[in-house]
Amino acid sequence: MVETEQRNERKQDTSISWEAQEYVQGDKNTGWYVGLVFVGLLLSLLSIWLQWWTFTALIVLSVVVLLIYSSRPPRTLKYALSKEGLQEGEKLYKYDEFKSFGVLRDDKRFAIVLMPRKRFAAAVTVYFPEAEGEKIVDMFGMRLPMEKVELDFLDKIVRILRI
Repeated sequence: MVETEQRNERKQDTSISWEAQEYVQGDKNTGWYVGLVFVGLLLSLLSIWLQWWTFTALIVLSVVVLLIYSSRPPRTLKYALSKEGLQEGEKLYKYDEFKSFGVLRDDKRFAIVLMPRKRFAAAVTVYFPEAEGEKIVDMFGMRLPMEKVELDFLDKIVRILRI
């Protein structure tokens, strides 16, 4: 009995670290960029015809931001999981900030999705290598309950648009 408790305490004291990209970047060919500019141009022409000047400015700004954002490669971040919480670069997410977690398979990559306690806080998604998956899920499982997670409507749209 005492050996089991000591083994569990050692498991809780160990930390795991890994590196992963901050998000999954969808493949975009020239047609994707041409389509974005074409749709932006059509919406701009419509808003100019209707004299919706603020909407015209919003469309132009949105297209420019999407072009810049989609051409930026994802950063590789360092993650560490310890008894205090999840360390993402310099930021520490403590376990008590979250009510549960779930595992999500995104194409060929795996991710942990941390569900926040605060009502309007965003979920935290962390990608991890498959080889470390069992250890990472076990460490989260010692601290948080696991529940099934699925992509919400906005995440599905982002995936379809490859943003």
